[in-house]
Amino acid sequence: MRLQSGVAQPGAVRMTVMEAGAAQTVPMWMDAAEAAAMQTGVARVGDRLTYDVVIVGCGVAGLYAALNLPRSLRVLMLCKEDVASCDSMLAQGGICVMRDHDDYGPWFDDTLRAGHGENRVESVDAMIWSSRDVIGDLMRLGVRFDRDETGALDYTREGAHSRKRILHHADVTGREITTRLLEQVRQLGNVAIWEGSPLVDLLVGGDACAGVVVERDAAGKGASEEAASERGAASRVEVHAHDTVLATGGVGGLYEHSTNFRSLTGDGCRVAAAHGVELEHMDYVQIHPTTLYSTRPGRAFLISESCRGEGAVLLGADGRRFTDELQPRDVVSAAIQRQMAREGSKYVRLSFSAVPEQEIKTHFGNIYEHCLREGYDICREPIPVVPAQHYLMGGIRVDQDSRTTMDHLYAAGETSCNGVHGRNRLASNSLLESLVFARLAARDIVRRRHRDGSRYA
Repeated sequence: MRLQSGVAQPGAVRMTVMEAGAAQTVPMWMDAAEAAAMQTGVARVGDRLTYDVVIVGCGVAGLYAALNLPRSLRVLMLCKEDVASCDSMLAQGGICVMRDHDDYGPWFDDTLRAGHGENRVESVDAMIWSSRDVIGDLMRLGVRFDRDETGALDYTREGAHSRKRILHHADVTGREITTRLLEQVRQLGNVAIWEGSPLVDLLVGGDACAGVVVERDAAGKGASEEAASERGAASRVEVHAHDTVLATGGVGGLYEHSTNFRSLTGDGCRVAAAHGVELEHMDYVQIHPTTLYSTRPGRAFLISESCRGEGAVLLGADGRRFTDELQPRDVVSAAIQRQMAREGSKYVRLSFSAVPEQEIKTHFGNIYEHCLREGYDICREPIPVVPAQHYLMGGIRVDQDSRTTMDHLYAAGETSCNGVHGRNRLASNSLLESLVFARLAARDIVRRRHRDGSRYA
């Protein structure tokens, strides 16, 4: 199947439309019909929307894939809700990096130990060796990481790490990275973003992916059935593409208690499986040991593992420690569950008494403020915490270039399973893994277009 050219059309004019109440720049190659479709989310009858690459998901994996594609390619990014409602925004602790060559072995061992040895070693190797280059690229793109009093990068440690190798931006590292990447993508003349566009299905031509089917309503929103019923009937739009990247996140929205946004319901895995694309280890679901206990419905608020890395300890009802807080997440979660069973309680307690107050209010300022709003001063008292669903280690099986088992279909981020995490993810490996394998997907798309002669076909 041959698709339209990705070259900007001669004489095209850069325009601005309104979407979701805010001005949005329209790529230079869009004609008036496509600009209208971008604004309303609905193509005219008979229109065929065609792109070089469609990326489903606007978290760090999707954004970084877009940034690593040539500017000559026409790219459409799709977001189920709004761009802020992705789990990349929620990542607190930080992002790992190999501090020096001596850290390769310890980090490799820590990752395999946490993953119970079920990791694909070639994927772990690729992630670690790519880390310094990716971190350098993030900083060039404007991402700010905390520094110590000398001005050097400040590293912290989290559970199951043998060394301090985690960079952070206070306790909102994911928001910092995602926001900066989004700013850069919005400046690209070859990329359009559709918010409120949930994935419905894949388009398949022969044995290859040929794009996606998305749902849009007249207001350019449609992230849920409830929202669609409130704003008007939704329309299904076929978006044809030479290559498709699924970066739709995890499955937390399917769980009663999860740190994820409710909109993350495994859409990428679901539609891929429906077309026979191979999935792997869908039962490998990580439970995070410490979320703030609450009886309120909705997303569980994460208490970052870096809190324990900086000295916070877990206490039972008797005020005594009952486990080593810096073990892998599955081990600590199991210890908490046993403690609650022994006590007949609904939570345990996390004490920050060993963490300096200034450290709490700077490094963990977001957590401090949130707990205050919930009635807890972590500088003065322990807080109630409980395990909750956090991350999917399984997903759509991909190879070292993030290719799925369907031609021209890629997957990156939590949607994918490249084997880095094994049975249990090591803290702060997820942001880096997403970035590394999103870039590998973008590079493979470019290589194959050159090889197949479809660069401008």
